[in-house]
Amino acid sequence: MNPVNTNPETVSAVKKKMPDESFLYDLADFYRIFGDSTRIKILYALFESELCVYDIAKVLHMTQSAISHQLRILKDAKLVKFRRDGKTIYYSLDDDHIVKILELGTQHLCEE
Repeated sequence: MNPVNTNPETVSAVKKKMPDESFLYDLADFYRIFGDSTRIKILYALFESELCVYDIAKVLHMTQSAISHQLRILKDAKLVKFRRDGKTIYYSLDDDHIVKILELGTQHLCEE
């Protein structure tokens, strides 16, 4: 017995447009990275300026080792990139997509 509100044409059309399971898994994994407030703080700091680990630690009042651990996760997820200047490594957001994600999240939360 079918529920009264079932629309087979709509269900079929939606099923055809659904991404495959592996893509959805990767997308969920990508958004999981944003589920940690320390990583969000780091991204917001890098939104303002390119920074080294020491400076990020000072901004966030955290240890350099804690920051390095989170930066490794962000770097593996291709959310941040780095450049070396002598012995110092500077981190920045990987691209403008990350800026847009942060801006959209902020806009969404600020809506009334």
